[in-house]
Amino acid sequence: MWRDFIAFHAQRHADREALFVVAEQKRVSYGELHRQSDQWAHCLHKHGVKFGDPVCLLANNCLEHITLLFACSRLGAIFVPLNTRLALAELKEQLANIEPKLALTDGDRDLPDGVPWQRIQDQPLEQTAPFPTVNLEMQDPVLMLFTSGSTGMAKGVILHAGMLLWNMINTQTGWDLNADDISVIHTPFFHTGGYNVTGLPLLRLGGHLILVDRFEAQSMLRIIERERVSVFFAVPTMFQSMMACPDFANTDFSKLKWCISGGAPLPVSVIKAYEEQNVPFKQGFGMTEVGPNCFSMTCEEASLRPESVGRPVLHSEVKLVDESDREVTPGVIGELCIRGPHLCKGYWKQDALFQSLCAGGFFHTGDLMRRDEQGFYYVVGRKKDMYISGGENVYPGEVQRKLLLHPDIGDALVFAVPDQHWGEVGFAFLRTEIDLELIALREFLNPLLSRYKHPHHVCCLAEFPVLANGKLDRAALTLKAQEQVAR
Repeated sequence: MWRDFIAFHAQRHADREALFVVAEQKRVSYGELHRQSDQWAHCLHKHGVKFGDPVCLLANNCLEHITLLFACSRLGAIFVPLNTRLALAELKEQLANIEPKLALTDGDRDLPDGVPWQRIQDQPLEQTAPFPTVNLEMQDPVLMLFTSGSTGMAKGVILHAGMLLWNMINTQTGWDLNADDISVIHTPFFHTGGYNVTGLPLLRLGGHLILVDRFEAQSMLRIIERERVSVFFAVPTMFQSMMACPDFANTDFSKLKWCISGGAPLPVSVIKAYEEQNVPFKQGFGMTEVGPNCFSMTCEEASLRPESVGRPVLHSEVKLVDESDREVTPGVIGELCIRGPHLCKGYWKQDALFQSLCAGGFFHTGDLMRRDEQGFYYVVGRKKDMYISGGENVYPGEVQRKLLLHPDIGDALVFAVPDQHWGEVGFAFLRTEIDLELIALREFLNPLLSRYKHPHHVCCLAEFPVLANGKLDRAALTLKAQEQVAR
């Protein structure tokens, strides 16, 4: 049975600080967090919300993302944070799919019609009011998050109580978290990073979270120093933005046990820059369907293998398979397959699709990896991103990692584009302040990569387009590559 750990901590140490909401300069204890969650549960009950009903929230990062999640869990409802960056037509389509019992928002927004909208500011929250509580079983849905949609239509991932619990357990044991740890939540709650990287794992332990409504590099450096942050997660573009700040070299990182990066490959040069500031650095891997924290390693192991994401966490079974679903040997690239109690319940209204990805009880992630003889795993790329050039398999992730070794390249992304002679060739987008010619780029790659893996096209940009979660907007870059090749 699911245990409400906010209520648990409120009963034992109500005055312990759970959250610092930066935008409001408000510090919230576990007792207050529990009380507000109860108030929201009563409010939702008055709106007719009951077991199994979806409840949506369209809002920037705020305290209500936490209190409404626990309010919904107390009623057995499904909490659905909505992407604040969706266009009106996209939001309308997503809401028609969800069919929420209630939709809440944080202010004046352009909202689709036909949805029971309420402003969170207008809801009267009573101090002590009863509501019918539900004892959640481990298979009961609690939260629904949509995949980033960076490569196609976003899918609603149903996260049940057991999945959330086992992601917390895996994170706490694999990352050696404890109740004294402090972390920052700045990635948006409508993606898994907001709740499931450090957020819920630390709340379950009775730890402390700094809640930020949006990421801003300079202010983030101040928060890390002032609030004595001990563990910090971000995506590569965010770490690079912080590194570019004038105050980076003078920031006191002494309380940081480690930083962890996820969502995309991180240049080793960035890792080294943080290590020069005495900040241990790790690379992580995960996805919404299986929890964002699927691998772990010590800081010493990460220093020796900066391109690895570590070994699988304790309560998880992992294998790499070839096209015939046969497990591959160390050093051979294969698709990552995972099973365990941290696998999600399924996709909202797309059960057939989810089941098709769960052959043999393993969830087929579509991610390509290799592992070394010591059992450490290395991300190569996405299975559907692989292309065939002149009869040879090319993995864009492998090419990107070599490009990131160039001292003038801050980020790189490689796509396949059609070619009359080779069938497909690579198109490289480079984030750089200089204009790198293709011939010079291929000369740099000569000692690092076979010639057939070299990009045939290059486009240098000062900045890459990004999605709301900080990941690169692959769809926009793909279109740009196709247009440039066509010209």
